[in-house]
Amino acid sequence: MKKLKYGAVTLLFATAGLFLAACSTSSSPNKATTSKTETTKDASSFTYAISGNPASLNPINTSDRWGLTVTNMIYSPLVAIETDGTQKNILADSIEAAKDGLSVTVKLKQTIKWSDGEKLTADDVVFTYTQKAKKENGNADKLWIGGKPITIQKVDDYTVKFSLPEPSAAAVNNIATETFIIPKHIYKDVADFSVKELPVAPVGTGPYKLKTYKTGEYLAFEANKTYFGGTPAIKNVTLRIIESNDTAKVALQKGEVDAAVVLPSAISDLDSHDITVYPYSETRVGYLGLNTKSDALTNVKVRQAVLYALDKSELNQAAYLNKKYYSTPNSFLPPSNPFATESVNTYKTNAQKSKTLLAEAGVSDLKLNIGFSATDPAQTVQATLIQQQLKKAGITVTLEGGDGTAIFSELKKPGSTKYNLFLGGYIMGNDPDLYAALFKTGGSSNYFQTNNAKTDQLFDKAAVETDPTKRKALYDQLQKEVADDARIYPIVDNKKILAVNNRIANVKKANLVPIYTFEDLSKLTIK
Repeated sequence: MKKLKYGAVTLLFATAGLFLAACSTSSSPNKATTSKTETTKDASSFTYAISGNPASLNPINTSDRWGLTVTNMIYSPLVAIETDGTQKNILADSIEAAKDGLSVTVKLKQTIKWSDGEKLTADDVVFTYTQKAKKENGNADKLWIGGKPITIQKVDDYTVKFSLPEPSAAAVNNIATETFIIPKHIYKDVADFSVKELPVAPVGTGPYKLKTYKTGEYLAFEANKTYFGGTPAIKNVTLRIIESNDTAKVALQKGEVDAAVVLPSAISDLDSHDITVYPYSETRVGYLGLNTKSDALTNVKVRQAVLYALDKSELNQAAYLNKKYYSTPNSFLPPSNPFATESVNTYKTNAQKSKTLLAEAGVSDLKLNIGFSATDPAQTVQATLIQQQLKKAGITVTLEGGDGTAIFSELKKPGSTKYNLFLGGYIMGNDPDLYAALFKTGGSSNYFQTNNAKTDQLFDKAAVETDPTKRKALYDQLQKEVADDARIYPIVDNKKILAVNNRIANVKKANLVPIYTFEDLSKLTIK
C-alpha cells in the first residue's frame, strides 16, 4: 500500500530513506537474503529500530516518516492507497462520487470500535476533517479547491458527505485517503490542533496503543484488543530510536532489535541464516532542493547553473552502488508514477554551460551552503560530492550537516534563507495534485520557498480537470515548468531495505509499504 506523505514527505522525508552503499551484494533487490545473528529472546515483543524522533505525533498535521509510522499504528484512515495505486477501504465500507463531481459520499463500517471501547461514528469523521481543513493546523492542502475548503456533513450515524466547491478529479481521488480519523469524544475539548503533540492520551482504531514515549530513546506500544483487524499476535512493540545506521545494524546483529533499515553495503555483513533482507520500492524521490528566496539563488539562471554542474549518476553510484537498488527520476514525479514525463530539462552535466549561465547572470565567486542530515550516510556522501562537483564550475559550497528534522523545520518557515541548498526526499503518492504541498506557493511543505504564478496556475487547472487526457497534458507542462524553474534537482528513487530477524514471521503478510514500513503490524508473529 502506498501511503501519502510523507514526506518527510512529505514525507517530508528529509531524514528518511537515503541509504549509503559501500559494496555490492549478490542478492536480488526483490528477493530476500539471509544472514545469522543472535536473536531477541522476548517472545511477546517486537523491536524496530527507527532513525529519529517523530517530528509530530499529532495525527492532524504529522507528515514525517516516523510521525506517520506511529500514527498508522494507533489510528486508521477511511481509505488507504496500495502501492499499485488502487484504493483499499479501511474504515470506509463504500465510497461513491457524485456524477456531477461535486460530492463524495462515504459509508462507514459499523462494527469498528475505538481502543476505549466506544464505537466509531460519522461524528468522528466530521470532527477530524473539520480540524484538518483548517489551514492554521498545518496540513489542509488537499482539502481546499480554488481557494475554498471542502466541507463535510453527517448524513446519518455511519454516513458522511464531502461537498466540493467545484468539480475536482484530484479531490475525488484523494479526499478519503490517508487522513487518520480521531475520536471526537476524546479530542472535542482540545483548543489547538496545530501543535506537535495533542494534550490527551491517544485513543485510536489502529492495531496498537501508545504506552510510553521517551524522546530520543523509544516509543512503547501494547496491542489494541479492540482492533477491527483482530487482536495483534505480538503483545508489545517498541520503536527504538537509533540515529546511526551502523549502530542500528550492530543492534540487529546482536539481537537487540528485530528489524532495521540497512544500507545496500550492509547486506553482505548480515551473513548467515538468521536475518532476512527485504528490499522494496517506496516510489520516493530523493532530491537536492534550491531555496529560491535566498539572495544567491533568486536568479533562475544561477539556479540552472548549479544544476548543470551536477552529475546525478555519480551521486547515485556513490550512495547506492548498484542500479538494482535505485532508479533515476527526471521530473519531480518518481519514474513509476503514471503521470511522470521524460520531456523535461534534465540538466545533463555541463560545467562550461554552468559557467556561461553564471556569467550571463553577472555572478562570480558564487558561495553557497548545503543543509543535510549528518546521520544519513547517503546524504553525507552526496553532499560531499555536490561540493566537489560544483567546485568544477567555480561554485564554493559549505557543508552544513545537522539534524534533519531541525533543518526542515527551518526550511518550512516562510521566507527562510538559512540554507541555499538542501538534501531531502518525499513520498507523496500517485496523484500529482498531492505534490502541490511541496511545489505550490503557500504549500504546507514548500521548502523551496517557491512563488511562481505559472506553476501555481497549472496546479490549479490540472486539479479540477476531469478529462484524463487533458489532465495528463497539464501535468506534462507542469513538470516541464518546474524543471525550468530549477528549484529541485531530482536525484534518486531508491529502494528501502528492511532487515528482519528470522524469529519474526509473516513479514510479507504485514505488507511492506512506503513510509510506514508495515501496512498492518498486527499480522506479524513470533516463531
